[in-house]
Amino acid sequence: MTAIAEVAQKFFEACETGKGWNVCKEYCTPDATFSAQSDALAEIDDVRGYTDWMKGLLGLMPDGHYEVKSFATDEQRQNVCAYGVFFGTHTGEGGPCPPTGKSAQADYVYVMEFDADKIRHLTKIWNSDHTMKELGWA
Repeated sequence: MTAIAEVAQKFFEACETGKGWNVCKEYCTPDATFSAQSDALAEIDDVRGYTDWMKGLLGLMPDGHYEVKSFATDEQRQNVCAYGVFFGTHTGEGGPCPPTGKSAQADYVYVMEFDADKIRHLTKIWNSDHTMKELGWA
């Protein structure tokens, strides 16, 4: 496994289990940026904000977990793509409404761009509207 693939895998696991920025920052440049064409994430523009958002999401969905479907490294372009499926049920307090008890199964992809052995930019590809409907939030 290459150095960037190892870093990407460790970051992915930390982020997807709700460790937040305090753990995830080890794998990123201090000013790592974030983007997503997703209404739910429209106001987040750095990886710090995104990893803390994920931490909060897992508070709303304590059973939240993921399954990795694919991990691919593009050495020439210095990026790693991770495709996963997130599963969770809204049983925790908080969020846009009281707990709905509804579950979601969401496909998503991370594209992690590297500067040396640190993530400098993360793009999340995810249909948030579909997930929000499954959870009863829209």
